[in-house]
Amino acid sequence: MSESKFRAAVIGLGRMGSTFDDEIEQGGQFFMPYCHAPTYTASPRTDLIAGADPHAEQGEIFADRWGLERGQIYADYREMLEAERPDFVSICTTARLRAQIMIDAINAGVKAIWAEKPFTLSLAEADEVIELGNRKDVAIAVNCSRRYNVFFNEARRMVDEGELGEILQITAYAQCNLSHNGSHSIDAMRYLAAGDVEWVFGEMESDEKAAGDEDLMGNGYMAFDNGARGFLRGTPTGAAPWEFDLIGTEGRVRSLAQGMEAQYYRWVPGGLRDQGLPARAPFPLPTQIPSSGLSVIEDLVDCIETGRQPRCSGEDGRKALEIAIALRESHRRGGRRVDLPLADRSLRILSVEIREDAVPARVRRMQRN
Repeated sequence: MSESKFRAAVIGLGRMGSTFDDEIEQGGQFFMPYCHAPTYTASPRTDLIAGADPHAEQGEIFADRWGLERGQIYADYREMLEAERPDFVSICTTARLRAQIMIDAINAGVKAIWAEKPFTLSLAEADEVIELGNRKDVAIAVNCSRRYNVFFNEARRMVDEGELGEILQITAYAQCNLSHNGSHSIDAMRYLAAGDVEWVFGEMESDEKAAGDEDLMGNGYMAFDNGARGFLRGTPTGAAPWEFDLIGTEGRVRSLAQGMEAQYYRWVPGGLRDQGLPARAPFPLPTQIPSSGLSVIEDLVDCIETGRQPRCSGEDGRKALEIAIALRESHRRGGRRVDLPLADRSLRILSVEIREDAVPARVRRMQRN
């Protein structure tokens, strides 16, 4: 008996919704299909049946690229939700609109949402979306894609099975605005450390910038509930672009050069007074490298069938935002420790991606070039 297929639609038909994969020429963290439309097209569990975007040129590119009729492209996503009744919805719009679209999609009866990051702009928005999704049994996955990357999955397996011993430290080098791409770095740190952050210290670009709600670069120290400690360098990282270093009492794993190299170290006999030495060993990659996007679909299908939460859930998206806000709050308070969860749910970060978002990012890039 063949497995049933789910009807999938994309809201926001720009690069991440449609054509990002066409730009990728090297691997690293990217294993195709990666973004939304190519994943739905490739997956045996989904049919891409519609798209929505208020910008007509985006809709035309999307329809031509993925073989849809013009009648399957909508200017108003609400009209699409009502007419097409999709099971899966990807939300690839500017973050300014993401929370309301998720609420509307949940109320329209979708089974699963695959949302771009950051999850929302404010903690109050995140709270509302998560409460509604839980009440209506909608699986929400956030595209912090390292949770669906084979290196990070294998490193987490080593943590869970005790191969690295007690986790002591997770360090990330990732020049990023703390809400936008900082969602990736903070979530990957939480995933690898296998714990939740209890309190932080933070340092932002400047006192002046930290006083506002703009999306900043910054550095942070994080204390996890399992005893691990984390350090994020989100300011310029020089010759260490997007690298992660996970240290345990019995082993160490590193992802280097934007995911192009993986390293594993473990204790071997020898060294001073025969106390042992950390020696490099082959990193145990699997025999097949799954696509990040297809892994998301498989995860969401299982969530629909079992009721469990996605590997990177709305809750994970909320915690990444909350940690970023807490780092900024620490700087505002003169570098003082800030405990989580934050009591003030009105706090927010205006993700850098919402700048100039009246014009699609694809169009802005074409104009700059």
